[in-house]
Amino acid sequence: MAARRARRLLGSLCIALLFAQPAPTGAAARSGSRSLLTESLVRTFTPFYFLVEPLDVLSVRGASVIMNCSAQCETPPRIEWKKDGSFLNLVSDDRRQLLPDGSLLINSVVHSKHNKPDEGYYQCVATVDSLGTIVSRTAKLTVAGLPRFTSQPEPTSVYRGGSAVLGCEVTAELAPLLRWERDRQALAPDRRVLQLPGGALLLTNASDADAGLYRCALDSGGTPKYSDEAELKVLPDAEEPQRLALLKPPSSLSRLPGQRAVFPCVAAGFPPPLIRWTRNEEELPTDGSGRFQLLPGGVLEIRDVAEADAGTFTCIAESGNDTLEAQAELAVQVPPTFLKRPANIYAHESMDIVFECEVTGKPTPTVKWVKNGDVVIPSDYFKIVKEHNLQVLGLVKSDEGFYQCIAENDVGNAQAGAQLIILDLAPATAGPLPSAPRDVVATLVSTRFIRLTWRPPASDPQGDNLTYSIFYTKEGINRERVENTSRPGETQVMIQNLMPETVYVFRVVAQNRHGPGESSAPLKVATQPEVQLPGPAPNIRAFSGSPTTVTVTWETPLSGNGDIQNYKLYYMEKGQHTEQDVDVAGLAHTVTGLKKFTEYSFRVVAYNKHGPGVSTHDVVVRTLSDVPSAPPQNLTLEVRNSKSILLQWQPPPAGTQSGQITGYKIRYRKVSRKSDVTESVGGTQLSQLIEGLERGTEYSFRVAAMTINGTGPATDWVSAETFESDLDETRVPEVPSSLHVRPLVTSIVVSWTPPENQDVVVRGYAIGYGIGSPHAQTIKVDYKQRYYTIENLDPSSHYVITLKAFNNVGEGIPLYESAVTRPHSDTSEVDLFVINAPYTPVPDPSPMMPPVGVQASILSHDTIRITWADNSLPKNQKITDARFYTVRWKTNIPANTKYKTANATTLSYLVTGLKPNTLYEFSVMVTKGRRSSTWSMTAHGTTFELVPTSPPKDVTVVSKEGKPRTIIVNWQPPSEANGKITGYIIYYSTDVNAEIHDWVIEPVVGNRLTHQIQELTLDTPYFFKIQARNSKGMGPMSEAVQFRTPKAESSDKMPNDQASGSAGKGSRPMDLGPDYKPPLGGSNSPHGSPTSPLDSNMLLVIIVSVGVITIIIVVIVAVFCTRRTTSHQKKKRAACKSVNGSHKYKGNSKDVKPPDLWIHHERLELKPIDKSPDPNPIMTDTPIPRNSQDITPVDNSMDSNIHQRRNSYRGHESEDSMSTLAGRRGMRPKMMMPFDSQPPQQSVRNTPSTDTMPAASAVPSAELPEPEGPFLPAEEEPQGPPTAHVRPSHPLKSFAVPAVPPAGGPFDPALPSTPLLTQQAPGHPMHAVKTASIGTLGRTRPPMPVVVPSAPEVQETTRMLEDSESSYEPDELTKEMAHLEGLMKDLNAITTA
Repeated sequence: MAARRARRLLGSLCIALLFAQPAPTGAAARSGSRSLLTESLVRTFTPFYFLVEPLDVLSVRGASVIMNCSAQCETPPRIEWKKDGSFLNLVSDDRRQLLPDGSLLINSVVHSKHNKPDEGYYQCVATVDSLGTIVSRTAKLTVAGLPRFTSQPEPTSVYRGGSAVLGCEVTAELAPLLRWERDRQALAPDRRVLQLPGGALLLTNASDADAGLYRCALDSGGTPKYSDEAELKVLPDAEEPQRLALLKPPSSLSRLPGQRAVFPCVAAGFPPPLIRWTRNEEELPTDGSGRFQLLPGGVLEIRDVAEADAGTFTCIAESGNDTLEAQAELAVQVPPTFLKRPANIYAHESMDIVFECEVTGKPTPTVKWVKNGDVVIPSDYFKIVKEHNLQVLGLVKSDEGFYQCIAENDVGNAQAGAQLIILDLAPATAGPLPSAPRDVVATLVSTRFIRLTWRPPASDPQGDNLTYSIFYTKEGINRERVENTSRPGETQVMIQNLMPETVYVFRVVAQNRHGPGESSAPLKVATQPEVQLPGPAPNIRAFSGSPTTVTVTWETPLSGNGDIQNYKLYYMEKGQHTEQDVDVAGLAHTVTGLKKFTEYSFRVVAYNKHGPGVSTHDVVVRTLSDVPSAPPQNLTLEVRNSKSILLQWQPPPAGTQSGQITGYKIRYRKVSRKSDVTESVGGTQLSQLIEGLERGTEYSFRVAAMTINGTGPATDWVSAETFESDLDETRVPEVPSSLHVRPLVTSIVVSWTPPENQDVVVRGYAIGYGIGSPHAQTIKVDYKQRYYTIENLDPSSHYVITLKAFNNVGEGIPLYESAVTRPHSDTSEVDLFVINAPYTPVPDPSPMMPPVGVQASILSHDTIRITWADNSLPKNQKITDARFYTVRWKTNIPANTKYKTANATTLSYLVTGLKPNTLYEFSVMVTKGRRSSTWSMTAHGTTFELVPTSPPKDVTVVSKEGKPRTIIVNWQPPSEANGKITGYIIYYSTDVNAEIHDWVIEPVVGNRLTHQIQELTLDTPYFFKIQARNSKGMGPMSEAVQFRTPKAESSDKMPNDQASGSAGKGSRPMDLGPDYKPPLGGSNSPHGSPTSPLDSNMLLVIIVSVGVITIIIVVIVAVFCTRRTTSHQKKKRAACKSVNGSHKYKGNSKDVKPPDLWIHHERLELKPIDKSPDPNPIMTDTPIPRNSQDITPVDNSMDSNIHQRRNSYRGHESEDSMSTLAGRRGMRPKMMMPFDSQPPQQSVRNTPSTDTMPAASAVPSAELPEPEGPFLPAEEEPQGPPTAHVRPSHPLKSFAVPAVPPAGGPFDPALPSTPLLTQQAPGHPMHAVKTASIGTLGRTRPPMPVVVPSAPEVQETTRMLEDSESSYEPDELTKEMAHLEGLMKDLNAITTA
């Protein structure tokens, strides 16, 4: 908008050459609009250009040369000259001087073999100090070399009226300086005499006056240099015909548009030849009316050559019955021309601009950019984009000046320039400006992009009408770039195209309608490091040097990122999917042992100390051809009549053709005369009718394939016999004369006689049969066969049989018969019979044996070779008769697939066109004359896998409910998987046009068809593609599927919800993360509101009170324990030994003792401190599984039956826990507990409960303090203690924690221990539970409940005390227990208050 306003204003001032690009969108353009408007009135684009530019010049030694140059500007420019890129010092040069208009004068050009100071490339440089610098096109000064003839004139003769050519060739730069003399006199201008471009002299329509001595002279300054003299003789008119000959054929030329092209075509002969020309096989009009003109002697002249004239020119000379042709190419090269020139640009600092430049030419020009006369070197801030455009990032004031686009190719160069003016920002208008944006942070940092977010300024907290400009630069660089937000009120931006492992400085400026406000404080952010790997090797080329070798060359990568250690050359045959590689130290390698005439793809990867770099693109090359290495396949013969046989075959296998098959060579002979061989060369068709044969004669045939390199090996000889007489095949055969059937139990023998009319060709018989209908099955047999056995029939079944004779016209009239197969009980043997009818032979009693040893050899994904052996052949397995084999194959998927068949005359057949990764079954039968075998045993083969040829289908993307930052991708396997899918790769990006290596990838195992992707950006469109892979490689990608994430978090997901949990049954603990720290002694209410500070203080008082009371109880119990007598101890030990399942309540209450556990750091397991030599047989030594796989995780599906498991475990407690109490001294179970590699930092607080009630329900695990390492929290239950779920094969024996711990097990705080998980329920004192932190490989697994049985109730403990002989008095113990109950009531009252 601003630029258009500026253009209208400047246009009103009639300022020429003012072009501006559309203003950039965003805040920067709006903030600078007023400055563009005001300052453009003062600062305008200044016309500065060349009026005259130097041109290419050809000179000779000693001559003077002027290189013209003139520049135009308001301020007269200063002109300087460059030669070969370096400035000339014209002040001290006595031969070169600068003329007033800026041209360069070179006096007395110097040129010798070893000293060429003046030859080279010159460039004019114009400078205006306050404005800038421009450079002209580059002009070449060529100095003609020493006069030298490359060929001399030779004596020749010509018939009167004929044409002659005298050769005198010189180099191209000397050709304009060449002239001819006759008898040492300059040749007078004559239309019959033409000097050709190379220097040769053409003389047409010769006369006697043309005879003489000819020589050519070079005038290169000074004394001319002459060639040898040659005599031209003119002979009388020819009387006899002379053979047509070309004296000077045309040669290929290269010309520029507008130049003149001359093609000679000088022919001699009698009668005098006629010359005509064609271009691209079209006749050229040479009547002289157009640009094409036929000069005397058949020379074609093209005036004012155009680009469309390029092509192949053919000269056709005709003399009598003789015709000669000669061709030459005309290449038209075009110097660079501009389709779009750079335009002048207004801009502000920190903006990004692009100078556009489009050029054309032939050959394609190369483009470089020059700023104020210096070549622009591409960098992070100056980039060449879209082939020829120049992009400047983060403008600074020093970027002002003139930019020129210089295009160059082999035939010229050109330049076009534009001016860049950088304007200062205008002061803000009256009104309040926004303050600095607040809380600028980088919320996402990657290797090449950073996402920034911030809060609106304090001056405008809503910020709905504010736009923002984000300025950023590399640390230590003054060149700042700017990125503008896309819409008002947006408070985040993604900065892309950054460099890895680089520190950038960011600042944000808010703008309102009055202008830009204050800048935020600079924020330094370092992008993540990226492994510095080499870039791709440029200019990779491959060419074949022989049928089995390919040479590959390349260059050193432009971005090696360190020393290149070596290269790896990968190559692969086209159509295959397994790459081979070879290590290469240099920049070229020749790969040997390749297949002939086969396409290969090659690529190169450079390696440095970090590993492999970026691969080059694939280059494809085909090895050279050679003669075929294998004969054609499946040669078959068909006798057509008494004088012809049709041959049919298939090409050699694809890998053995070694080139393009150009034809087939057929050799045949009579079997009786093997030395008399006839050859017939055919085309590329796969059949040939050999005619002119003798009647009733057996011939042998063989076929060989040919390429341009020669003939390959031939097939084996195959024989066939012609008919004795010619028969009619213009109509179908007549009905067979007879049909007889003989039923057996599971087969029917069918015999017949041929039709009575023997004059119609019969090529075979079709037998149809079926139960009740003859159309169920059809079998075709040879025309010589007279009987056939139909097998695999059902006993006691009525079959209808039909017989028809057929030929190439069709099938004849059928003959019907029916038969009933014999029952199973009929075991009579098959008796041979003779049909008393004419032409009925005796059936052969010995049927053909089926082929054996059928094998299927898999060759590729679509080809299988079938081989077999024939036991009816000699040991050498050489076929000498006319038998043939039929191969059939099918696949069982789908189930109704029909058999495919093919005939073969050898013991192998190549089956092609199969499906990849598919199981096929094959069988073979042999036929010899009228005898056929049954099908052989089947062989099976599965074709190789092929990369998937179709992408995954039905790709859908949906948002996960309750988690807007998480999406679920679903898909279906590819339709053409071509193998077992081993994995999928999900690609996703916010830019659908980004290079595929810039997309984020998520690998997925092959048996999954869904995947979750988390932590996406809200309200952002993403594009997803999926690619399947199998063992052969990657398949194609699916089409990109777009999905936009929701705009905000779900409304029902409040902050407190994330940190609160329900106390109901089956609730899942929330994952609070490692940084969550709840308040000491406090818990969140069920509604998510935290406890007040007063409640926290009260809980602290309760905890301290419980600790003091516990210490008092321990002291009292310790006093009682010291009163034990020796007899009591003996009875206690006796009771320990007698404890079993039937005496579970026997024992002494003094023996009740909790397990004193300590952690063995070397073995990382929990052990009791003391052990009994006689362990309780009920308490087995059960180690806990050491790895996470041995622990059955508890997931949501198990929540419903958690209580059933807990009840079952509670049932064990009812028996085992009591025996454990009685036998605690007698048995110390060894508990192995795996721990994290990093032990938790908390220490155990041994705080046994003084509550005599059952354990209360636990609070949700979300309220528990979490240790630093991963742990498995216990699940809670409203009624009953926490339970443990372990594998049934490893039952965890529970051990009870008594209400009154004895003095025998003091707690040692120095020992390593497990963290303490405190649990509290309303209205009940706290319980302490020991838990072990079990390592889960860094991931938090589902919670594992741990069995921690509660202490026995007081009544049960009292009964145990009464059953044993205790040293305590009942009254004393009752007093102590009453005292404890009173203390607990007081504690409950305090807690309730």
